[in-house]
Amino acid sequence: MFLLFTAPDTGYTQDMQTIIIFLICIVLIFFLLNYKFIRLFLFIFNPEFIHNVSVNFIKILMFTSLQRNFFKFFYKKEDKRLNRNVFGLHFENPVGLAAGFDKDAKLFDELSVLGFGFVEIGTVTPLPQEGNPKPRLFRLNEDNAIINRMGFNNDGIETVVARLRRKKTNIIIGGNIGKNKNTTNEEAANDYEICFEKLFPYVDYFVVNVSSPNTPNLRDLQAKEPLTKLLLRLQKINNNKTRRKPILLKIAPDLSNNQLDDIIDIINISNIDGVIATNTTIDRENLKSSDHKIEMIGKGGLSGKPLCDKATAVIRYLSDKSDANLNKRRKSKIQRVMTERNTSTKGYLYIQTIISRNITLNITKHK
Repeated sequence: MFLLFTAPDTGYTQDMQTIIIFLICIVLIFFLLNYKFIRLFLFIFNPEFIHNVSVNFIKILMFTSLQRNFFKFFYKKEDKRLNRNVFGLHFENPVGLAAGFDKDAKLFDELSVLGFGFVEIGTVTPLPQEGNPKPRLFRLNEDNAIINRMGFNNDGIETVVARLRRKKTNIIIGGNIGKNKNTTNEEAANDYEICFEKLFPYVDYFVVNVSSPNTPNLRDLQAKEPLTKLLLRLQKINNNKTRRKPILLKIAPDLSNNQLDDIIDIINISNIDGVIATNTTIDRENLKSSDHKIEMIGKGGLSGKPLCDKATAVIRYLSDKSDANLNKRRKSKIQRVMTERNTSTKGYLYIQTIISRNITLNITKHK
């Protein structure tokens, strides 16, 4: 015996039914791609685990040129009003992805399709290293923030360079460089020089990271004498190249005004191209999360909404005090929008500002 099921008579032709089903699928896809839905799903998982899954997922989504063109149509906006010319580089727009998301240079081509004006890879060290023990990345949902103590985990300079050689797009790449954990501060300049030389043919600008709180004693390199020596050494190498590349200094938000005065002096002495303000903070003041939770998490750098005012204060101070005619904008438009609308990025994105001698760029930060 056979049972035959027939579709109910809807009054629509088969073509019309196909169109309706297609439209329903489109609506469903956009619902599933809704940020609140995605965030709810992602927050089920451990932050570092789901970050790594997301990296692989993006690679799959952008695997073919057809797929890349599909996302490019929706996310990559071309508007000459967004163009910026800074450091002798042409940026299609002033919003980029800062170091910490694409640490190992796995996604820069794919990220260019999603509309970023530039991507900063790293922090990269000469030798591969595991970073600090897990767990090392923690959400503070109540504060729209995260705490991380990653510790410069990366695949090492040789592997990163091999990936950069396969670059397919014209996205501007920044190289964020640091020292290995086991390298003493006395020998740190050697690590920065190795990374600088290896990356030089493949990146468009450099970021000298001496401000991460997650590598022991690294922030000691922000002192005037060692930092001046380090930057002068890199500048000497840079100036001997056929065509030099911009060097930026990434600083901590926890510096005192006297230390910021030293930074201004160092900029003028070394003649570097600009400052990235700021890295994560070790400050835990005025958080909504419980003291017990903060104590259980322990050490690490805090980023997200609580850092906004602190980082902006650094930008303001450097702007007001600098003799280098740094840009006078107190907050970028994007910063104001994020603050006023109280967006629910929950710490995964905040604005890091590059202060150059004539313009400010904005970088979305994940770290």
